[in-house]
Amino acid sequence: MRILILGGTTEAASLVRLLAGRPDFDVTLSLAGRTAAPLALPVRTRIGGFGGADGLAAYLREHDIAALIDATHPFAKVISRNAALASREAGVPLLAIRRPAWTREPGDDWHEVDSVAEAVPALGDAPRRVFLTVGRLELAAFAAAPQHRYLVRTIEPVGDALPGIDVTAIEARGPFGAAEDEDVMRRHGVERLVTKNSGGTATYGKIAAARALSLPVVIVRQPALPEVARVAQARDALAWLEAHRATDRGV
Repeated sequence: MRILILGGTTEAASLVRLLAGRPDFDVTLSLAGRTAAPLALPVRTRIGGFGGADGLAAYLREHDIAALIDATHPFAKVISRNAALASREAGVPLLAIRRPAWTREPGDDWHEVDSVAEAVPALGDAPRRVFLTVGRLELAAFAAAPQHRYLVRTIEPVGDALPGIDVTAIEARGPFGAAEDEDVMRRHGVERLVTKNSGGTATYGKIAAARALSLPVVIVRQPALPEVARVAQARDALAWLEAHRATDRGV
């Protein structure tokens, strides 16, 4: 059974590890290519886009893909939309692995916004020490608020995303625990956290740390994604794939 996994998340990596070495599944992992050194995983991996929904549908047909798994980041709304369209066009079953969004707990001081652009004015005019964990590609929005001093954590180098602004960069790949993030926030004198509501456990440490330190959080809500069959964890996706394989074989 040939499977295409649209990946780049811990859930995608978990599913790949569950499938690796199984002769009944032929797995290809697709990564967008935004990270120069992605995590090495034990399956065939392709890097780069497909050319929109039509290109993805053509790939599914050309490679005789029997099932498509959308295990992309909750904020990767373009590829999720393209996956839904391509699935229908090519007649290939689609399953999304979608993490439940984080929910506010007692002690959380959240200001929720709908985009990174909206997070910038939510920081206010007074200069503050701000911890940014929104991803390298969206840092440029904060050039509109140069009065703040930014602590930025990304996998890839920040480069010139915030030229002429006080930036301290941390290059690191998660997961990050609450104690680790609390230490980072204390050492750097963080006064505000800006992040996306990515869900899951790998990066929840910063939310717990902000709660422990009574720090305000500007948090970007998850975008609306296509209504497709979905599960929350890799093991549930494996069960779905096994059920489809059994159906295809007439078991």
